[in-house]
Amino acid sequence: MAFVSLEDEINRAGGALRMLRSTHAGAHPFPIPPQFTTWQDEQKSWQQTAVLFEMRHMTDVYFEGPDVRRLLSDVAVNSFATFGPMKAKQLVVANEAGQYVGDAILFGLGEEKVSLVGGTAAANWVSFQAERGGYDVAISRDENALVNKGRRLVFRYQVQGPRALDIVSAAHGAPLPRIKFFNIGAFDIAGIRVHALNHTMVGIPGQERTGLEIWGPVESGPQVLEALLAAGEQYGLRQGGAIAYSTTALESGWFGLVVPGIYAGDATEAYRRWLPAGGFEAGASLGGSFVSEDINDYVPTPYELGYANIVKFDHDFIGADALRRSKKEPHRRKVWLRWNREDVTRLLGDSLYGPEQDRPRYLQIPYAVYATYQYDAIMHGGRVVGISNRTGYTVNVGAWSSLCMIDEELAVDGTEVTVLWGDPQGPSLRPTVETAHTLREIRAVVSTRPLA
Repeated sequence: MAFVSLEDEINRAGGALRMLRSTHAGAHPFPIPPQFTTWQDEQKSWQQTAVLFEMRHMTDVYFEGPDVRRLLSDVAVNSFATFGPMKAKQLVVANEAGQYVGDAILFGLGEEKVSLVGGTAAANWVSFQAERGGYDVAISRDENALVNKGRRLVFRYQVQGPRALDIVSAAHGAPLPRIKFFNIGAFDIAGIRVHALNHTMVGIPGQERTGLEIWGPVESGPQVLEALLAAGEQYGLRQGGAIAYSTTALESGWFGLVVPGIYAGDATEAYRRWLPAGGFEAGASLGGSFVSEDINDYVPTPYELGYANIVKFDHDFIGADALRRSKKEPHRRKVWLRWNREDVTRLLGDSLYGPEQDRPRYLQIPYAVYATYQYDAIMHGGRVVGISNRTGYTVNVGAWSSLCMIDEELAVDGTEVTVLWGDPQGPSLRPTVETAHTLREIRAVVSTRPLA
């Protein structure tokens, strides 16, 4: 059977925007139970005690060989001056125009071996560059549980919250070795050698060491999980489900899924012809009230996603010239939006009990994202000033909120804006959106800091 590419799928659909808007995919799924207790208590645990998430939804892509460091330096906006074995970083990649392509966590596993862990967008881009550039690098993949046809190679657990280190120490049976932030350590749990990355995915203010990401051979996963859960009983550890997990980024501020700069333009055509039509990039969906006929209006730069501190010009990389030029230019800033309580309450009631001809789109509790790429328009003074992404409720915030890219002059604490909730094009193109709903304006207030 002939290979069908992403480019073929775009041409068949009549353009990238039409393809994304008509795809039936909803929010990115997580292959774990929805909840183990209640999503409310699971949310609360990562702030008050600790939560354990199983991370089967993430793909591990391994790069090994003498050209690994050169490859990474050539494709990533990050500096590699201090990177090496037993260290990690959030790797960000961009296209030639300086547009964001993807990000993932980079693990230094050896002098010539690393893994990229997370969604597939960044790893696919790095894999393509490795193949096209002739780097002496071998690539292997441990696909996520959603698409894996066999068995995963590793287990991966997150233990996050103020009691996380107490719990892992108890499971280890002794004080843990000191692991600096975003460094990797090794120790035993239940007689099994595991590795752990010190980082946070829930963004508890004022606490550097708030959690560990633990991994090891998949056949040992159940024993390690049992030991962690048993050690966590005295500390109030809760196992977290998919509902609570989907809301973590609302507090930490990670956008996660935004439209990457790969769907249009001559510079990325070869990449689109390399990507398969059955892959993530072709199956992703675009939803929300923000509507433009230019796909570039959906594609952010790393600066707009809050990655200005990650972009370093101590090396040459794809997109460096464009990012250097745009560094001092006006661009949107990452902020949090706290939605107005009365407007949200009215919206929820009207979506269930209002007149059918005037019902707004249902605001699913606690996570209302219904497309892979969720783009809701932010209004101020009668014009669109930003894009709201990732929308939901957490008990730690005590309010409905969303992440937002907003014009920088409005990125000021207390600025009042309006979120336009609904999907003006979704019903006509995608059956996963109610055919009868009206757009609704929701007042919101800007915060430049996390709301939790």
